[in-house]
Amino acid sequence: MTKEDTLMHLRNAKKAHITWVQRAHALIEGLPVEKEQVPVSCTDCKFGQWFYGEGQRLNMIPSMDCLKEIEALHFELHDTYMKIFKIYFSDEDRSFFSKIFGTRKKVSEAHQEIARDYYNRLKGVSDKLIATIERLEKRLFALQEGSFV
Repeated sequence: MTKEDTLMHLRNAKKAHITWVQRAHALIEGLPVEKEQVPVSCTDCKFGQWFYGEGQRLNMIPSMDCLKEIEALHFELHDTYMKIFKIYFSDEDRSFFSKIFGTRKKVSEAHQEIARDYYNRLKGVSDKLIATIERLEKRLFALQEGSFV
C-alpha cells in the first residue's frame, strides 16, 4: 500500500467517524435515526472496520504508539454511546412496532437530558480521538514512501 493510499483511507475513516458522531447527535436531537446508522460495537462502525482491518498494517511502522491511544479512545467512545443507545433502543417500554422495525422508543425529557450528558462526554472523547488521528496523519505524511507496506 502506498503512502497516498494509506492517508486517503485514514482520512475516509476519519470522515466516517465524524458522520457517526453527527448521527448520534441527531438521535438525541429527535431526528429520525435507525439504530443501524450508529453501530454500537467498535468493530461495526466504518472507522472501526478500517482500524481493525487495513489500519492494523500501521502497526508494522515503527513509532506508531498513537495507535494504542486511538484504540482506547475509540473503545471509550463506543462504551459511552452504548449508554445513549440503551436509552433510545432498549426493549423496555417499546411498542410492538418499534421492536419489529428497530425504531427508537419514546423517551422522557429526563432521559433525553441524561442522553445529552452522555453525548457531551462522547463529543469530548470524539474531539480527542480526532486530534489523535490528525497527529497520526501528520506522522504518516512525514514518513518516506518506503516505510509503507
